[in-house]
Amino acid sequence: MFDSLSNQSLAAASSRTAPAEPVDQVWTPAFRRGPGSEACKRAMDVILAGGALLVLLPALLMIALAVVVESRGPVLFRQRRTGRDGKVFTILKFRSMTVTEDGEKIAHASKNDKRVTRVGAFIRATSLDELPQLLNVVMGDMSLVGPRPHALAHDNHYGALLPRYSERFAVRPGLTGLAQILGLRGEIHQLSCMARRVEADVQYAAGWTFRDDLLIIWRTVPMILKRVNAY
Repeated sequence: MFDSLSNQSLAAASSRTAPAEPVDQVWTPAFRRGPGSEACKRAMDVILAGGALLVLLPALLMIALAVVVESRGPVLFRQRRTGRDGKVFTILKFRSMTVTEDGEKIAHASKNDKRVTRVGAFIRATSLDELPQLLNVVMGDMSLVGPRPHALAHDNHYGALLPRYSERFAVRPGLTGLAQILGLRGEIHQLSCMARRVEADVQYAAGWTFRDDLLIIWRTVPMILKRVNAY
């Protein structure tokens, strides 16, 4: 699908909060999905997410213990998010803050956010707080690759400001996605930050292929290790 994605473009994009190149010039459809793409995608989700849960079980238990020891509150953070076709589901994360907001107004996480605990700062920077979402993937609420889901309050807010926002819901939300490997993550300090993410999400939703999911997963690993815009 996105054969024009180049190593040079990705390297340039990942080194900044927002790449200079328009998304459709970095990542443009070149392949069509085959009739078995949906089945392959779902099979990969279940096999890889299920296997990862088994392999990472000791680490998951250690992270859970660290969260409990450091601060009062639940081990898991639960929040309503919008999934495929607008279906609402409850996302799972390791709790990394002193608050567990899920109301009509939710403040975005920011750099040096005082709500973030010490353990939370580490697991957020390394994306370990996202690991419980492997359960969301196995249950079918999410996919390994897709647009990152936002809180319902943010969906309502940005949906009213960005005309194509709802097109993100044509596919399951993901643990990682096109926006993430382009470095479009981190603090939302102005509307253009979200607009760039939505642009990437819409590009992905309109023409993803199984091949490109594999590529995005591969590209996600160095992004996590470099901790690009992760806090």
